[in-house]
Amino acid sequence: MLILRTLIFGPQHGQGVARAILRTSEEALLVEHGALYPALQRLEEQGWISAKWGTSSNNRKARFYSLTSTGRKQLVKETTKWKRLTAAIGRILGTEAKGG
Repeated sequence: MLILRTLIFGPQHGQGVARAILRTSEEALLVEHGALYPALQRLEEQGWISAKWGTSSNNRKARFYSLTSTGRKQLVKETTKWKRLTAAIGRILGTEAKGG
C-alpha cells in the first residue's frame, strides 16, 4: 500500500520510493532494499505497477515504476481496508484505556 501511495505522485525508481516513504513517515519507516525490490516485482506481476528503464538524476540506469489504473483501484481498496482496521483497533484501544 505504501509503494502504491508513493507512486500516485508519479514515476519513481526504487531508491526514490524508499526515500519518499522514509521522508513522508518522518523517518519512522525505513524500507530495506531486500524487502523493497521483491515487493516491487510482486506489484508488477499483479499489474498494479509498470516499470521501464530510464536514467536517474545521478545519470545511472534505473527502473522507474508507475502506478497503473488497476493499481489505483487497488490502492483505494487497500486504503479502505486499512482505515477500517485502524478504526477497529482504535475502538479496542480506546475501550481498553477507559477500562484499564
